Amino acid sequence: MPRVVLADDASLFRAALAELLERDGCAIVAQSGNADELLDAVERHRPDLAVVDIRMPPGYHLEGLRAAVRLRRSHPGTGVLLLSQHLEVAHLDELVGHTARGVGYLLKDRVTGPGFLDAVRQVAADGCAFDPEVVPLLVGGRDSGGGRGGRRDELAALSPREREVLALMAQGRSNNAIADELHLTTRTVETHVRGVFQRLALPDEAEHNRRVLAVLAYLRSARRATISASAAADSVDLGRNPAADDRSTASP
Repeated sequence: MPRVVLADDASLFRAALAELLERDGCAIVAQSGNADELLDAVERHRPDLAVVDIRMPPGYHLEGLRAAVRLRRSHPGTGVLLLSQHLEVAHLDELVGHTARGVGYLLKDRVTGPGFLDAVRQVAADGCAFDPEVVPLLVGGRDSGGGRGGRRDELAALSPREREVLALMAQGRSNNAIADELHLTTRTVETHVRGVFQRLALPDEAEHNRRVLAVLAYLRSARRATISASAAADSVDLGRNPAADDRSTASP
């Protein structure tokens, strides 16, 4: 039974969220309407998970997101699942840091969807869950050593179906939810998940840890693709030939 702190200034939304989570077996140990109350509640209750609205009083800017970054540093044992009405880029890279363990970011309209409770369980269990619209923003700000001369694509060995499964894993989907999304049997999805683990040569440890490691590989790969596309676009805009640039800077 995950122990959860809820932080949202909209009391009706917070109450509806609490009811939804309690029906799914969560214990709501505290609710807060602003970032300071959130920090105090986590310090006092040490929950498994904090579900946090990004925009909170007093400024209704990024108070919740900044509080979440603080929680990730001061209480690494508490998962943080951010909810937002609109996509926000600021502080995302700082939020995730060098590990996606125990962190998630969903748009609020996903709360009524089937993937929300999966995301809650994933993040509370030290996993991760990212909204499909958040992932491109997240990978756009992460440094993975990509670009020209970077490491090869870690996902090159995956089949197209395995890539689809991995992308849904990055959204915090369970195997059952992935099966429903792709119209496959759960057993077939389990086979694809094992294939992802094996092809990425992930260590043989708890499955949720391996899922996190797989998602990090997915993020790194997407980051390299973003860098390469950006470099190519810059070259076209400037009328440059990247290959010629490389030759012009090479040693004689």
